[in-house]
Amino acid sequence: DMVSDNRTLVTEFIILGFRNVREIELLLFATFLLIYALTFTENVAIILVIGMDYHLHTPMYFFISNLSFIDIGYTTVTVPKMLANIAIQSQTISITGCFMQLYIFFFLGSTECFLLTSMAYDRYLAICKPLHYTTIMDHRTCLWLALGCWLGGFLAPALPTAFIFRLPFCGSNIINHFFCDSPPLLELSCQDIFEIEVINFVVGTTVLMSSFILTMISYIFIVATILHIPTAEGRSKAFSTCASHLTIVTIFYGTSMFMYIRTKTIQTFDFNKTVSVFYSVVTPVLNPVIYSLRNNDFKQGMRKVLLKQ
Repeated sequence: DMVSDNRTLVTEFIILGFRNVREIELLLFATFLLIYALTFTENVAIILVIGMDYHLHTPMYFFISNLSFIDIGYTTVTVPKMLANIAIQSQTISITGCFMQLYIFFFLGSTECFLLTSMAYDRYLAICKPLHYTTIMDHRTCLWLALGCWLGGFLAPALPTAFIFRLPFCGSNIINHFFCDSPPLLELSCQDIFEIEVINFVVGTTVLMSSFILTMISYIFIVATILHIPTAEGRSKAFSTCASHLTIVTIFYGTSMFMYIRTKTIQTFDFNKTVSVFYSVVTPVLNPVIYSLRNNDFKQGMRKVLLKQ
């Protein structure tokens, strides 16, 4: 490669993190540590309670426990490294480490897209086809749907990551972000990145839009069915079973689409960092609260598990 002849190729990256706000770094450290501890505790509690209470062995809770696994992984792949950057001022990450982080982050993000779609389908069956619900959404269907979500998530980022991994990086090795995200990483390549940006855009758009459209189709049927319920009480009861899912869908897709469905990278990485914090750090701590901790069945399950001890 002609470019690398007179320039040293990069062997590691420096993750800038929130370096430009040094004076509030201790506050950021404490906040992120607290959020991470909360996320981990809440999600582990959800997995344990769902696993231990027989009454919660339903498709909805099976998907929620999968979501909790994703949320634990999602934050673990970014937050501990970010905390280490602030605490011991060690901002370097090897090229391999960087690509592992990039791949795992998008693997879990894609899996969450597909999982939210499966959950929407589950709510659609529960509200629109209540008489056939148990026969259609049996253990086998749940397992296959979950496996499909994890497999789809695993395969989705493979091609973009492989292409980025083959890029030569020379010159600057400073990633203006708190983890190895593709837009700031692509900025550092000394090769034309147009093709890779197109691949990134196509894969990202396909994953996000296909799952979003399928989720919305489920909701169109759900809303139509709810509107036909004669009593106000019946309508509110039906809506309450999918309100928490709809909340998570709105937060997740709103921030993800804003970040990744753009052909040209917007240069204000500091603004992008803030949006990234929202969906990679804040959403995983909110999901358990929105989903389970506000839910009566789950609260009863939690009481049972605690009383057993």
